[in-house]
Amino acid sequence: MNKQNLHGRVAIVTGASTGIGRWAAIALAECGAAVAINYNKNQGGAEETRHIIESQGGRAIIVQADVSTKQGAQSLVETARAQLGPIDILVNNAGDLIQRCSLLEFSEELWDRVMDLNFKSVLFCSQAVMPEMMDRGHGVIVNVGSIAGHHGGGPGAAVYASAKAGVMCLTKGLAKELAPYGVRVNGVAPGVIDTPFHERMSTPELLRQFVTTIPLGRVGTSEECGRVIAFLASDAASYIQGEMIEINGGQLMV
Repeated sequence: MNKQNLHGRVAIVTGASTGIGRWAAIALAECGAAVAINYNKNQGGAEETRHIIESQGGRAIIVQADVSTKQGAQSLVETARAQLGPIDILVNNAGDLIQRCSLLEFSEELWDRVMDLNFKSVLFCSQAVMPEMMDRGHGVIVNVGSIAGHHGGGPGAAVYASAKAGVMCLTKGLAKELAPYGVRVNGVAPGVIDTPFHERMSTPELLRQFVTTIPLGRVGTSEECGRVIAFLASDAASYIQGEMIEINGGQLMV
């Protein structure tokens, strides 16, 4: 029996227009899940993700919602449920550095934007799916953290790193609270991954410096992250709870 068969299950992936979110949605669809592709501003990217899934015979919808707000998270889940059915899998991927900024210059407004998008969204979206998962006695939540949550992040990324550390801790808290209801909660902590994030936020020189610290000698791909997320969402990971899977080419071994 293929334990990674997700046929008949419904998944939501937040921030699925590009990068890790896109490839998580594609990987889940390849395993048979119907996928709600969430985006906030990048509608074109979301449509491209859906096109890739549908061209491979999968089923997907796109849902606009700002998951950094509780209302947006609730709206996303309600729309996905109405169009696809009860939610079996939630991937909390939405996040962004927003901008590199020293702590001395970090404003309260920027703090709120970084925390709302990267940290609060995980709780809001999880809260929106928890009741039905608890009632049904099954469900999976996969949170996307970061290697930055372990070591404080690169230049100008300390607050982003703090938010991701919060995500990693919240993952364990959710896992403890939901385990008695048969709901599994885990996460991934990507290292340096070739995504639009680094195209915007990291210079070629900074990326070269990063690679010198990676034993495998290269950056990772979003597809590699997506496959791990799909594994955690499947029955193949049925006894994994409260764990963060490190996807970093050996850059950090914990």
